[in-house]
Amino acid sequence: MKPISIFTSDHVQITAHLFEPSVSNHKLLVINSATGVKQQVYFSFAKFLAENGFTVITYDYRGIGLSKPQKLKGFKASMRIWGTSDFRAVTDFVKNNYPKYQKFCLGHSVGALILGMNKDASLFKKFIFVATQDAFAGHLPKKIALSAYLGFGVAVPIISQIMGYFPAHWFRLGETLPKGSALDWRTLILHKKSTSRLFEKIENDYSKNLNQETLVIYAEDDPWVKMKGMESLMNTGYPNLRKKYRKIVTTESPQKKIGHINFFRSYNKNLWNIVLEEIL
Repeated sequence: MKPISIFTSDHVQITAHLFEPSVSNHKLLVINSATGVKQQVYFSFAKFLAENGFTVITYDYRGIGLSKPQKLKGFKASMRIWGTSDFRAVTDFVKNNYPKYQKFCLGHSVGALILGMNKDASLFKKFIFVATQDAFAGHLPKKIALSAYLGFGVAVPIISQIMGYFPAHWFRLGETLPKGSALDWRTLILHKKSTSRLFEKIENDYSKNLNQETLVIYAEDDPWVKMKGMESLMNTGYPNLRKKYRKIVTTESPQKKIGHINFFRSYNKNLWNIVLEEIL
């Protein structure tokens, strides 16, 4: 594992890590993180794949983790910029350094939603989606939907306006977020079109160009991801992807918990073969 710096077209430094195998199978996986989730969460998973011959790249979007500026207030970032600029810089790096490798991309939560914002998502032979969906609150169970409406309808805009960023950790929603990223998250939750609404807000929408085989992994104990939302994303956001679903039940986890993040925890290492078998 070694840290690398990748620069975007607007000269923002993105901090990434490169995991290289001792013997390469000439296959590469890019991991697009979930909202407010540091890349370190994926390190054990990335090392596992490197041990099986894969080159793996993890990175933090601008405003997150190792790509966070000293001052977050007023920092320009959004989920749309994560997709159109940060993810694009990563695919440029992959094109320039691994032109002959077979390429795959894993999108965790928002990491899958930004694929349609980058024309070079077409580089990848196959996608793995983990815990992702159209996050519109109307797709969620009533109790969770109510908290989503209150949190994103009231707390996010007010606190973001006052502080200039959104302290998501106050609400156990991950890392502190740039204001623009929090407001894009608000759109995903409150707008019925959800992901498609973000696609409408960018200059070029490439989501309908993608037709790769896609494995959609979800956990039965994830309170935020339900079949209604997944089907909405796959039928409207990415209608041409060739999808198949893989539900993980809690009995498959040694600690009986997967939720939204824990697929990548080392205690769930036995689950990682689901991905490995898909991309070998």
